[in-house]
Amino acid sequence: MSKPCLAPSFATLVQDFFVERLIQQRAVSPETISSYRDSFRLFLQFASDRAGRCPSDLTLADMDAPLVLAFLRHLEVVRHNSTRTRNVRLAALRSFLKYAAHRDIASLAVIQRALSVPMKRCDKPMVGFLSRDEIQQLLTAPDPDTWPGQRDRVMLATMYNTGARVSEILALRVGDVVFGSSPCVHIIGKGRKERMVPLWRSTANLIKRWLPSIQDAPSQRLFPNRSGNAMTRSNVADRMKIAVARTKDQCPQLAKRRIYPHLVRHATAMHLLQSGVDLSVIALWLGHESPSTTHGYIEADLTMKERALNSIQPPEVKNRRYRPPDRILQFLESL
Repeated sequence: MSKPCLAPSFATLVQDFFVERLIQQRAVSPETISSYRDSFRLFLQFASDRAGRCPSDLTLADMDAPLVLAFLRHLEVVRHNSTRTRNVRLAALRSFLKYAAHRDIASLAVIQRALSVPMKRCDKPMVGFLSRDEIQQLLTAPDPDTWPGQRDRVMLATMYNTGARVSEILALRVGDVVFGSSPCVHIIGKGRKERMVPLWRSTANLIKRWLPSIQDAPSQRLFPNRSGNAMTRSNVADRMKIAVARTKDQCPQLAKRRIYPHLVRHATAMHLLQSGVDLSVIALWLGHESPSTTHGYIEADLTMKERALNSIQPPEVKNRRYRPPDRILQFLESL
């Protein structure tokens, strides 16, 4: 008679979830791995403190709905995380629980109750973007007489041209750029979806002039740091702050705004939309998985709304006073 299979320990489940499920089976991006890793670090530390045991001694039964809810409250009340961040952490835990349900059948009841913890609704802020004048000031702000300034000029121009996410820009290699009669750049986006984005001739020329400043090998990062390695998100954000500081005289309104890398992507989408480019083309340009994401730019563009309003004249209807036709209706009207 064969022995019954023992359920794996909680520590084994967590390790298998990251190594087998996320990395080997689903081949998720390094950014997703980092996000899930940070979520589990926070959760395991919270659960360990609450249970009085080290993380390796926790069990799947400990990961019940009350603990998950308490962790989410801890994120919002103690760590002051936003609702969006709270939902990101919960998504990581839910993904793990769905995986664990196939490995530990005996814990299905606990897992189902934990999976019933809902995402929290949150307000969706209006999309912010830079005007054409602001983006022009930003693109020419980096110092062209220094190596970092030259790199920043080419990097910002490529970001605006392609509308690429910061992670996509930082992942670009020299071999991803195609020159010739129709220059373009090969981008790998979310979910490892590939897209080719055309380059303006001016952007292609900037990249050509930049290549002699780095190792001109196909595998070389297109926008490395001083050591030749990949830049980080914080590096890009810091370099943008420096560029904004250099525009304080020519464009003082930029210094009053919170300028971050993703704002350049929003500017690309908005300027394409204002130029009459179809939403489906913009979605392909930016690598949006859902067209509803692209529709958000229409909501943010007040100029387009005003044009639509001006194209529709209000009907000339004479307002007349309402007179109830019946005593019962007159009574209800008086309430």
